[in-house]
Amino acid sequence: MMRKPASITKSKPKQRASSEPAAVHVPAPGEGKRGEQGYLGYLLRQAHAAMRLKMERTLADLGVTSPQFAVLTMLNAYPGLSGADVARLTFLTPQTVGVIIRNLERDGAIVMTPHPVHGRIQQWALTSRGTTLLKVCRDRVIELEKRLASNLDAKAEASIRRWLANVATELQED
Repeated sequence: MMRKPASITKSKPKQRASSEPAAVHVPAPGEGKRGEQGYLGYLLRQAHAAMRLKMERTLADLGVTSPQFAVLTMLNAYPGLSGADVARLTFLTPQTVGVIIRNLERDGAIVMTPHPVHGRIQQWALTSRGTTLLKVCRDRVIELEKRLASNLDAKAEASIRRWLANVATELQED
């Protein structure tokens, strides 16, 4: 049996047709539609993604995710919330909150008590361990928020906070 010559079996690099467009430049955050020309909703989502990633990295060595931080924060602010209440306040699915609550309970950060009237409803509250963990997390997140607002004066920051709260309120009514 004869072997095929190498020129037949060797793959050849594909030649790009001259009519093929060059690679598209993907803009960095702050450029083009990812900058001041972009849709407000997209810019909010982009900012949120950047903040969430930075929070994840900031809290990683504590073993706390940003959704866990949100749950701890809401339970500290509003002790006795049900899992469904926590899901609504943190913009997480009930299934995700269920996993987070189980993990926080397993780690001794939160404790469940039955609702005094509706026995099937489970209420959650921080333990002393959870309060301590939240304080360490909060200190780090406050530093991150200071960085976030570093180019804003107090009036501008208050205006942005008011605008963001109004956006959430106004759009939720529709």
